[in-house]
Amino acid sequence: MKPIEFSFEFFPPKTEEGVQKLRASRAELRKLSPKFVSVTFGAGGSTQQGTLDTVLEMASEGFEAAPHLSCIGSSKQALRLILAQYRDHGIRHIVALRGDLPSGMGEVGELRYASELVAFIRQEHGDWFNIEVAAYPEFHPQSKSPLADLENFARKVKAGANSAITQYFYNADAYFEFVDEARKLGVDVPIVPGVMPITNFSQLMRFSDMCGAEVPKWVAYRLERFGDDRESIREFGLDVVTGLCRRLVDGGAPGLHFYTLNGAQASKSICERLGLKRAPEN
Repeated sequence: MKPIEFSFEFFPPKTEEGVQKLRASRAELRKLSPKFVSVTFGAGGSTQQGTLDTVLEMASEGFEAAPHLSCIGSSKQALRLILAQYRDHGIRHIVALRGDLPSGMGEVGELRYASELVAFIRQEHGDWFNIEVAAYPEFHPQSKSPLADLENFARKVKAGANSAITQYFYNADAYFEFVDEARKLGVDVPIVPGVMPITNFSQLMRFSDMCGAEVPKWVAYRLERFGDDRESIREFGLDVVTGLCRRLVDGGAPGLHFYTLNGAQASKSICERLGLKRAPEN
């Protein structure tokens, strides 16, 4: 049986305390030898320097580091300079996203959609970058319809994406249905499930409201009943998400991408329960 590939997502810390926390977290997760790690990019490039600094530090530690890059609110020249920086530093993996327009910024930018960003990267750099794009099994909250969102995803892939990472979800059937429908549109790249460990009920509900991810009522009900009992929330969350991951893997998912929120323990525990550990590459 082919080993399951897995990866971790982090965000650029804004304080020295955050920097130290992230270093400690990735030191723990590095022991699992993930396929790669990704680093988020703020709206309109608001964390551009932080993303670059974090990516380069991780790369120096031996990680394959993949910076997120969003096009909304950016000019082609600004994107050109960022891509050149990454290429000059030997970075070959990019997560290409539309992104969100920063509050108060009226200009959308020269590229309005992630499919245009993917095409731009290919035009500028050929096959230098391995390009990931986003997918939404429960469809993007700003999309007109599930079909429109699916067709938009297909355009990103046809523009030159190598693979996709989904928004997190807790309904495995939504993922499998999405993959089946994408294949009917000719999408043949790996579609990797995004996984959000459950450690904090109010935080989970806030994030899910923002991104349109559905938290099953029975999960929300159990979490709410635990109140401030963090240990019970942690154990229940591990059971729920580990079970979800097992079903995804058993159903043929090509990998798992964990949204760590710069913590290590929850993602590490799930990986250990699943028996995931990549053999270091020579």
